[in-house]
Amino acid sequence: MEPLTQPDDHREWHQQFDPIPGMDAWAIDFWRPNWTGLLGHLEQMSWPFPDSLQVLLRDQDDVCFGLWMLHGGRLKEVPLPGTVRVTDDVAPLGSRLARTDEEGCPVT
Repeated sequence: MEPLTQPDDHREWHQQFDPIPGMDAWAIDFWRPNWTGLLGHLEQMSWPFPDSLQVLLRDQDDVCFGLWMLHGGRLKEVPLPGTVRVTDDVAPLGSRLARTDEEGCPVT
């Protein structure tokens, strides 16, 4: 994680991760849309245990965090019960994460 905790003007995104006290985890807070390239950057890193890498990602239009894990060298979202991705042309991923038990959810 050390390279991700240091400033780097060569990355598409310029913030850095900070450790979460008391946990073996790190966090970063982005302002849309400046997390472009993050997932691709994380995919290219050499992880000691790539099968255990978990990325929790919540865009400003998502109602909850989505879980992303490495599968075949690519970060892919793991479907979570009670959630669905809804097309949204404004969102950076082209969709937003919605809960299926919320009123007004287009998919039930």
